[in-house]
Amino acid sequence: MRRYDIVWAELDPVRGSEIAKARPVVIVSLDVLNEVLATVTVCPLTSQTHPGWRSRIQIRCAGKPAEIAVDQIRTISRQRLGRKLATLSERDASALRRVITEMYGE
Repeated sequence: MRRYDIVWAELDPVRGSEIAKARPVVIVSLDVLNEVLATVTVCPLTSQTHPGWRSRIQIRCAGKPAEIAVDQIRTISRQRLGRKLATLSERDASALRRVITEMYGE
């Protein structure tokens, strides 16, 4: 399990407007943390695309259009994680870092 891997995760139970159900997520926490903590920070993927939203990144996952929901970033237990599906391309990883910094950085 490494940063920018796309893995299945069971996100239920949720509250309010959180993204629910089993779905792919991108691991965004640092590898050094992923090695020692029982939790990981992830951004869920969704097939409901919103091309105009600055908090979303358009990608392809398993040959289908998807969107990384940076506005739904959260920390979950490693026990919620399933099998690996893919790894983000360097271009998509760079775009993800940029959006996270814009939203949560300085």
